[in-house]
Amino acid sequence: MQACLDRIAALEPEVQAWAFLDRDRALEQARAADAQRKEGKGIGPLHGVPIGIKDIIDTADMPTEHGSAVFKGRRPYEDAACITALRRAGAVILGKTVTTELATLTPSRTRNPVNLEHTPGGSSSGSAAAVAAGMVPLAVGTQTGGSVIRPAAFCGVYGFKPTFGVIPRFGVLTQSPALDTVGVFGRSIEDVALTVDALQAYDERDAASLSTSRPRLLATATQDWPLPPLLAFVKTHAWNDADAATREAFGELVEALGGQVTEITLDNTIESGLASAKKVQDVEMAAHYGPLLDRAPDLFSQGLAARIEEGRRVQGTDYFAALSARERFYASTSEIFLDYGTILTPAALGPAPKDHGTTGSPVFCAFWTYLGVPAVTLPLLETDGMPMGIQLVGPRRDDGRLLRSARWLVQHLQAGTA
Repeated sequence: MQACLDRIAALEPEVQAWAFLDRDRALEQARAADAQRKEGKGIGPLHGVPIGIKDIIDTADMPTEHGSAVFKGRRPYEDAACITALRRAGAVILGKTVTTELATLTPSRTRNPVNLEHTPGGSSSGSAAAVAAGMVPLAVGTQTGGSVIRPAAFCGVYGFKPTFGVIPRFGVLTQSPALDTVGVFGRSIEDVALTVDALQAYDERDAASLSTSRPRLLATATQDWPLPPLLAFVKTHAWNDADAATREAFGELVEALGGQVTEITLDNTIESGLASAKKVQDVEMAAHYGPLLDRAPDLFSQGLAARIEEGRRVQGTDYFAALSARERFYASTSEIFLDYGTILTPAALGPAPKDHGTTGSPVFCAFWTYLGVPAVTLPLLETDGMPMGIQLVGPRRDDGRLLRSARWLVQHLQAGTA
């Protein structure tokens, strides 16, 4: 814990990843964890591990201000479900990481620790940056469009968005109930699997929470493949908008993987699905944020206010059509998952833009969030010193096998056999 605090003291003035820190409380919890271990008492899978928490997730002993002046000084009266689970696993909540305004596209003050002139992405800006800077080994974020996968790719860390409903969202700011998903950042596949194992649960207070059995992800992720997995390379309609460096890097990657990867076209499906995803997010954002905008319009950025008004203009029939179309779009991808198991695709248009006025585009992420499928980004590519993420996507509730494929790919490329 002291090492993490020393790292924060050294780098936080420039990176600005934290919305709230209580150093004394963190050390107190760390000492208590040490004492418990010395006494031979049972410990959890995350015993004493410092974790950063996105500042839209309620913590009873820390402020939760949602990155907005509307909630300045807000103190929740109880922990979110995922915070309760982390504490039960023995984790130490080090502090609250910076989020963009109400977890949307408005940039935050956080800088990319790889290069401070570049954006860290969003909306889980502080969570990705804190892990990338070595301030914490793990952090929790959320994704409604691309808010875990994109910042993880920009900052060069592992980001995992599990199947929709695996991690309960009670106590997490509601932006879009049909899309909001809790995810994690870490320094390895094993770390993110271990963390989601501790977080996954059924919670009747979250209507989307899955009540089915949950196999242990770490156990599955660390199994060896009897044969190398097959991957389907999906460029999507956004491929031509991607940076030249992205197209070149993925071309080399696909060539190196040889027979393990096959290119599949889903351009029309994904483009139509993204339009539906946007309608769903806009309407639900307007429903949940609209009353706040009416009450305190001066405390909203112009961009977010415009997005809320856009959502208010969507017809109810169009919203329900977009929501119900999700299963049809998922069915169109099912054959790919049956034949290949895992989809390979970029995590973002390119490396983090050299622009603090943007968090980057979620165009390579939002369709998969809309479908509710698990996705993981791997920090295995780079250009001009900036990381680029490889995104892998799997079928719903097959998170463990997705992470097993991801681990195989990491080992395969790091061993230099590709």
